[in-house]
Amino acid sequence: MRIGFGYDVHGFEEGKPFILGGVEIPFEKGLLGHSDADVLTHAVIDALFGAAALGDIGKHFPDTDERYKGISSIILLNKCVDELKERGYRVINVDSTVVLQKPRLSEYVDGIRENLARSLGISASCVSVKAKTEEGLGFTGRGLGVKAYAVALLEER
Repeated sequence: MRIGFGYDVHGFEEGKPFILGGVEIPFEKGLLGHSDADVLTHAVIDALFGAAALGDIGKHFPDTDERYKGISSIILLNKCVDELKERGYRVINVDSTVVLQKPRLSEYVDGIRENLARSLGISASCVSVKAKTEEGLGFTGRGLGVKAYAVALLEER
């Protein structure tokens, strides 16, 4: 068994869709980034690569590479999982936390879990997504962006 930890943060940007875990969530702003800026999926990818000691998302999908401009982070997650499989790893579970003031995520969490689980090749019952606010404190509390944390457990075959 191998455990990995992932973290990501993105600021808000006007005129972009707000994507979390591959799910578009109605909101007046999206997230700033080279890809679709799906902060949650990026944290999950970092946790997975970290568990396998393969570096981080930037090493595998650099923001200087035009192939990844505007790409869905779910596609990147699929590539990550394929690479892990090639190296003899299987995803067991993922636990994640999204930190933001707005929008409220409660009605989207189940869809996000199912979407991530499909890419990870595991049951949605093995994917946890929690949403927290920072009670108006700090970067996320002031509504300037979103951060996400993830922990992943891999099994080496």
